[in-house]
Parts: sequence; structure tokens; C-alpha cells
Amino acid sequence: MTNLQEHRFWLNTKEILKERLSLTEDKAEDNVIDERIRGDITMKGSNLWILMFATFVASVGLNVNSTAVIIGAMLISPLMGPIMGIGYGAGINDFALIRQSFKNLAIATLIALLASTLYFLISPLDTAQSELLARTTPTLWDVLIGLFGGLAGIVAVTRKEKTNVIPGVAIATALMPPLCTAGFGLATGHWSYFFGAFYLYTINFVFIALSAFIIVRVFSITEKKYVDPDVAKRAQHYIVAIAIITILPSSYLAYQLVKQQVFKANATTFVNEQLNFKNTNVAQIKIDPVAHDIKVFLIGDHIPQSELNNISARLANAGLETAKLKVYQNGEREGIDVTTLKADIITDLYQNSRADLSNKEKQIEQLKMQIALLSRSKEYYTAIPNELQTLFPKVNDVLLSQNYDAAAKDQNRSQTRFILNANSSKRLKKEERIQIEKWLQMRIKNDNVKIFIR
Repeated sequence: MTNLQEHRFWLNTKEILKERLSLTEDKAEDNVIDERIRGDITMKGSNLWILMFATFVASVGLNVNSTAVIIGAMLISPLMGPIMGIGYGAGINDFALIRQSFKNLAIATLIALLASTLYFLISPLDTAQSELLARTTPTLWDVLIGLFGGLAGIVAVTRKEKTNVIPGVAIATALMPPLCTAGFGLATGHWSYFFGAFYLYTINFVFIALSAFIIVRVFSITEKKYVDPDVAKRAQHYIVAIAIITILPSSYLAYQLVKQQVFKANATTFVNEQLNFKNTNVAQIKIDPVAHDIKVFLIGDHIPQSELNNISARLANAGLETAKLKVYQNGEREGIDVTTLKADIITDLYQNSRADLSNKEKQIEQLKMQIALLSRSKEYYTAIPNELQTLFPKVNDVLLSQNYDAAAKDQNRSQTRFILNANSSKRLKKEERIQIEKWLQMRIKNDNVKIFIR
């Protein structure tokens, strides 16, 4: 490739990418975007009722641990409107719009908190389910979800034609469930749940608003001209500061979470590899990633303490220098959660029994099908020859058999082929042979038949 050809190639590639990745082709007019965003900001009337209904739906979903119900609540929640308004207002330097959006978001947040707290106060179910607990420890990944989800949302809002992106963003960023989880924390007095969930909600709305601000700036949407440039510059500094303040705690939590997950993974691998004995099994593993404790409960032959000490000495080689390994064997109950241990054993036995029973039930069903097929085949072998000789008196000495036709799969036909052999007292016409073939196909309900009549 010459230099000229290479230059043309890169120019063509650049043009193709520019055309494919362009965000300006189907962008709506500035006044349309402005009207659309301002129209979704107000939180009163039907919007407020929809918000309360969505709050109750999400609270029920969290209460009964139903992911589908929670997703439904996120789809109908109108919280995205004022959040987009904040970012859009900051992008065009419209401080009146920012104040209005913050006011409506504060009203929406307060109403949702009160509604969810009321629900959890009267609900007979007060156990924190997994869907609820998942909203109490925000991390850096939640920041990324809020940022990229917000980018997708504001890009969708600025299009000429409305898309189905906003409902997807509402699900991804999950604004409603954290608020309801905060309500659960208020209703039950679990303040760690309240602060963790409300922080997650704060992360989401701050970075959705930041995304809106970024896109508005990229598109150079018409700004308000009456604003003092120094005031606008200070406002942008405030936005950056809020984003940094919001992201720092989540980064620390993410770092701690990663450390804990790595410790758990290394500890589990170490136990599975090092405590693998012939006549002794690991009954239970309890890993505390905060205290760096690994407790293992063994059942079976007793393992000498000297051997266990040698295993503990290998912790450093597995990246577990700070870990403490405690092994409990038969008769040693210190630190053993006997109830949990029994429950684990019973659960394992139950699951294994269910698996065996399920396999046996499948085998029985397969055998029943085979018996039914053989019974039906037996009927074919005895009844069909007699019926054929009655319908076609010229035919005699009828024999019906079957075999496997591998090529039939490619022809979209049954792979079980029925073969009919017979003699005829008089030579059959072509029409009669076709008639016999069609009758046989209908009789055995199979399109793969072969006829030999001599």
C-alpha cells in the first residue's frame, strides 16, 4: 500500500466512523429539548401519585424479594425528570431551573421516603431480604452505572424521536429501590441500611445529573446569556466538587469490597486444595474477610495437629499472610455453629436426594415412552398388514419393519423410517402404489416410509 492509498484509507475510515458515531444527525432542536426536559421536572398531581404508587410497588418487591416487581416499580417511577433538569440547568447556566429541579427532587425524595417508611411500619415482614441488602453498600461500580446510565438517558432525551432508552436507564440506575431501602432502615431502626441506601441514591442522582451536564456542554445547547460569567464558572466548580465528594466514599467502599472478595476467593481455594484428605471431609467453612479468620470444620478421621500446623504455614504462599486458620475436628465444638452445620448437612442430603429422585423420574419417563413406542409399533406390525390386505386385495405377504434414517434430519423428516415389503398377485399401477404410500403415512403418522411391492 502506497502512502497515498494509506492516506485515503484513513480518511475513509475517519468519515465512516464520523458518520456512524455522530450524535448530531438526529438531535432535536434546542427548544424541543428544553421544552421536553422542563415538562418532566414538576412533581405534582399525577406525577406525585405515580411516584407514591411506584414507591409502594418497589417496597413490596423488596419486602418479598421479587426482582420482577422491583423492575416494574423502576419503570413507572418519574424520578428521572427533576434529576435530568438539574444537569440540564447546570449545562445551560439556568440557575432558576436548577433551583426548581432541586425543589421538585427534594419533594419527590421526601414523599418516597415517607411512603416506604409507612409501608414497612405496617408490613408484617421485617426481614432484610437479599434484594434489599444489595442496596445498602454502594461502591465505585454504582458510580459507573449512574454515569453511563445518565449518559444514555440524556442522549435519548435529546433525540428527535423518543426512544425506549429512558425505561432502561431507570432500571439500570435503580433510583427507586435505594429510597425504599432507606425507608426500611427508618422503619426498622437500621441506621446503617438507611445511610448506605441513601448514599447509593445520592450517587445515582448526582452522576445522572453530571452526565446530563456533560452532554449538554458537548452539544453546545444554547445557554442563558444573562448569567454573570464568574457566577457560572463558580457553579461549574461546585458541580465538579460535588462529584468528587460523592465518588470518594464509594471508591473506598469498592476497594474494601474487592479486598474482601479476593480474600474469600483465596481462602476458599486454599481450603479446597490443602485440606483435601482421603477419609476426612470439610463439613463447613466460615470466612471472615474483615478479621481475616478462616474457620474450617472437619468430619471423619482425626488429622494430627502437626500436619495442620504445616498447612497453616503455607498460608503466606497463597497470598494469605494475615489470615488465621482455625480447624475444628470431631468433638471440638468451640466456634462451631452446630445449628448451621446440621442445617447444611441436611440441606446437602436433601438436595442430593432430590437430584437422584429427579434423575430416576426422568429415567422412568423415558422408559414409559419407549414402552409406549414399542406397544404402538407392535400394533403397527400386526394391524397394518391385515388392514392393507383388506383395502388392497391384490397385496399379500405384507411385512412391516423400521430402521434409523440418519439423512432424514437434514431433510426435516422423522429419523424413524418404516419399511413395507409385500407381494402382489397382479402388477400394481403407479397410482395404486402412491395411494398405498399415502395411506401408510397417514396410518402410522410418519412421513418417512419406504414401500417395496413385488
